[in-house]
Amino acid sequence: MQLKNEVATGGVGPTTPEPKTAPENLDGHQVPLGSIYGPTYVTSQLLVQQTAYKLSDKIFSFSPETFDLDLAVKQWSHAAEKNIHGETTTVVPLQTRAGAGTFALGYIFSKDFDLSKRHIPQTLLAPSLSLRHLRSALDQLSLLYAVASPFVAHIAAVDYSAHDGLVTEYESALQTAEDLGLGLVSSASASEAQHMSLLATLVATLLPTLHVYDGLRTARETLKVVDALSVAAIADLYTKIAKEAGSLNKRLDTAGKVVELLRLFNSELGTSYAPFEYHGHEAPELVLVVFGSAEAQLAKQVVNTLAAEGKKVGAVNVRIYRPFIEEAFLEVLPESVRQVAVLGQVRDAAAVDDGSVQSALYSDVLTAVSFADRPSEAAVVDAKYAALTTHTPSSIASIIHRLTSKENQGEVKLALHALEQTRQYTFWDVDNSAAVGAPSSLGKLLSREAPSNVYVHEAYDNLLQGGALRTDIRSSEKPIEAPFAIEEADVVFVGEEKLLKDVDVVRGSKSGSTLILRLPNFKPEDLEKRVPAPTRKQIQEKGLQLFVLDSSFSPALEKDAQLLAQLAFLQVARPDLTLPQLSKDQVILAEVSDALQQALQQVKVPAAWSEAAEALTAPPAQLKHTSFVPFQKDEPEPSLKVDSFQEAAKGLVFREAYGTQIDLRPDLTVKTFTITVKENRRLTPLTYDRNIFHIEFDLGDSGLTYNIGEALGVHADNDAKQVLDFIEFYGLNADDLVQVPSREDPAVFETRTVYQSLVQNIDILGKPPKRFFESLAEFATDEAEKKKLEFLGGKEGADEFKRLSEVDTLTYVDVLERFRSAHPAFADLVRIVAPLKRREYSIASAQAVTPTSVALMIVVVDWVDPQGRQRYGQASRFLSLLRPGTAVTASVKPSVMKLPTQDTAPLIMAGLGTGLAPFRAFVQYRAMQKAQGKEIGAILLYLGSRHQREEYLYGEEWEAYVDAGVITLLGAAFSRDQPQKIYIQDRMRQTIQDIVKAYIAEEGAFYLCGPTWPVPDVTAVLEEAIAVEAKASGRKVDPRKEIERLKENGRYVLEVY
Repeated sequence: MQLKNEVATGGVGPTTPEPKTAPENLDGHQVPLGSIYGPTYVTSQLLVQQTAYKLSDKIFSFSPETFDLDLAVKQWSHAAEKNIHGETTTVVPLQTRAGAGTFALGYIFSKDFDLSKRHIPQTLLAPSLSLRHLRSALDQLSLLYAVASPFVAHIAAVDYSAHDGLVTEYESALQTAEDLGLGLVSSASASEAQHMSLLATLVATLLPTLHVYDGLRTARETLKVVDALSVAAIADLYTKIAKEAGSLNKRLDTAGKVVELLRLFNSELGTSYAPFEYHGHEAPELVLVVFGSAEAQLAKQVVNTLAAEGKKVGAVNVRIYRPFIEEAFLEVLPESVRQVAVLGQVRDAAAVDDGSVQSALYSDVLTAVSFADRPSEAAVVDAKYAALTTHTPSSIASIIHRLTSKENQGEVKLALHALEQTRQYTFWDVDNSAAVGAPSSLGKLLSREAPSNVYVHEAYDNLLQGGALRTDIRSSEKPIEAPFAIEEADVVFVGEEKLLKDVDVVRGSKSGSTLILRLPNFKPEDLEKRVPAPTRKQIQEKGLQLFVLDSSFSPALEKDAQLLAQLAFLQVARPDLTLPQLSKDQVILAEVSDALQQALQQVKVPAAWSEAAEALTAPPAQLKHTSFVPFQKDEPEPSLKVDSFQEAAKGLVFREAYGTQIDLRPDLTVKTFTITVKENRRLTPLTYDRNIFHIEFDLGDSGLTYNIGEALGVHADNDAKQVLDFIEFYGLNADDLVQVPSREDPAVFETRTVYQSLVQNIDILGKPPKRFFESLAEFATDEAEKKKLEFLGGKEGADEFKRLSEVDTLTYVDVLERFRSAHPAFADLVRIVAPLKRREYSIASAQAVTPTSVALMIVVVDWVDPQGRQRYGQASRFLSLLRPGTAVTASVKPSVMKLPTQDTAPLIMAGLGTGLAPFRAFVQYRAMQKAQGKEIGAILLYLGSRHQREEYLYGEEWEAYVDAGVITLLGAAFSRDQPQKIYIQDRMRQTIQDIVKAYIAEEGAFYLCGPTWPVPDVTAVLEEAIAVEAKASGRKVDPRKEIERLKENGRYVLEVY
């Protein structure tokens, strides 16, 4: 990330600034290599990449996609930017996995390696989480380093914890350097990152070296670096010092050579870097030894603050950890010290509590102090902290207090004096907000002030509200070091009110500061409802000024939401700033400025807000930092392609290269089974206009099991003849291979022939939704057809679309035949046509009774369209034509239809047409229980159809169950067998006393299965039964509420369609 200041210089050290034009953005992308120099706004991560690119032959990158550790070097390499050796640095992206690093090792020691490049450094960019996988390669490199190129690894200290999100993690780098004998150099701040990258590369001429820097906070905060080295300065420095390094005294050991290199480095740069650097009281009794970027900055400032107050404390910052130069450490350690506390990082809280675990730094410090030549009584303690710990001035001060005081005090509050003259602002928003870019734009605007030092840091929590963002901005006339979240903001801006419930946005505000809440459709009387009680309490107690931003009065403002947010912030926080730079369109700027007077209003904070209940707990004060980028909500669609069988053969032969997976339908989210047709018989006469049939499947050894009331999902095929007709019409090759979405999970793709995909995967004979017309319009070459498709896909064509869909019953094929200029390639057609879905049917059998089979009762859906064409339902026709022995793919789906837990509970069942299917299973099971001698409850079965002669479905079975005493009452309603139509609710009303007894008195369960139209009438009969029983017992009951209660208790169950 870079933002050039208004001034810049190309010199090596601080020089007189010269004017230079600033780029347009703060996003850090597309930063020319040559633009980084002098006073400039950058991140330390960008400076590390600049140095690596200029000095390296090859860069091996193990950056996770969202970490962007190699974003700049990739851009520079793509742009063919030259390194100091006159060539384009090659960037090799690699994955972190077992054996990582062997590629780089193979290149360095290859027989074909150009020996003329042996002196040119090879560089690695990686997060610390990759080190455990790079360990083996680094070990081999260390052993063979005498014949290797200089090798430097720039390690961003960051790891990911599933529980804690992103954490700054140094332990693996320190342990790896110690175990393998590597050099290790640390950057204490962003302003040092460029220098330390260069120093680490120079140290790499002596031994393989790690350069470690904070990859979570310091690396990603945009700030002004006053004396950034230009590419020419980097080249001059490296060339000169590397040449002198070659002539170092051969008698010096590695540590001595590193010290001499550092002396040469300081001499050229005019700096005073040391392996260990002391800060604090001149005669301290406690010295804190720290390693890490944020830790070093904070420890230095805290001990200086405390020392100014007379406290005898100090801190030693470790810059060069390996080789650990004991003489240099003891030289900076004051003789007055009585206690040396090592602020050492360990992996987690368990390691902190485990007395047997020591931090890596502790053993080195203990050894140096214990075996020092000078007399010392200093005790060395290991002040361990977990990697998830985020340090602040107060946390460092608290550690020092615990070490120096016997009092068991909680956290000590300490504010840095440098922040007293600093303006601090915090912004909270969701990452897809229209105003999410406002803080970055404001940071750019503030950076144009002179003199100014602006610091911008973003933290993403992609698990909160689908993606939340916190942006901190600090603005100061003098440079400051504050590598921690803002704790006392002058202004807090909240762009999404939902965050008020998830994060304590007020805790980080200063007393008497300002809070701006964006509350659309704001009404003063609703404010207390929209602001949570803990937030209200803090607002009142801190004496915050409260402003509400509401742009809902003008929908047109939504497109200018970012500009409106910026203007609102500036009006409250910085009314002194001029506004023209906010927008190139001064007309829009003026309009939004005028609207601001109505959109932004100050709200008086009621005194009663301080009386919020103490029991109410405030949410966490921080986001859980889980990402460096916004949550990707829209997944890119995978590209589909049509291939030949030769391509499929390659995938089978070279499985690893092509990522081929061979498994038994690993893609399916639903477990499927192959079963065979056992029986398929029609239940209605051949002369009858409705084909209702009973189909039974043999389960064989499929392993399929089902419970009473569940549904069988059938994976039906499209009609083969119609598919072949379409293939011929559309000009396709039936045998070509294509990747298509799985019918069970559209996110998973499988390879089929065009014919197979149209028969089994793509709903090409189905009814297209509105969005299909809109998508198809993009492919139309005829302007009239394009407009017609857009019309049908838009709001204006809703009526005509409804007619085409419900009256004409057009299919996808019909639409493609009608609009022939819209001819998408097959891969595109697959993308816009819905996949075939399985069709589920209520199971009409009980497996306890028929353990090796499953039965369904189905009606063939058929109709004649306005063009006189006979049409059929896809699945019902497919099943009706199956012959015994045919294999079918099926799955089981749970249902709300479940028997009562007590066998004696009565069943009241109402089924219309094929809705009788699950009740056949119910009755079968109760009949089996009765045959076993168990007591069963009464069964009232009401069935409805048009004619008894043609549609008395399973009629003989029902009557047999009545004769056997299984069915207590059979109420059959054949609506068209008499002049006056009789429906199922009529039969129920005629036997209402039986329903009162079974349903109310004996606490039975009611079930209805079939079409939705009789639900109100059937429910009305049940309400009548409830009222009858209530009247007879002298109780007052609301029948409707009683139905709701019965529904909640599982005694009123509907399965309608």
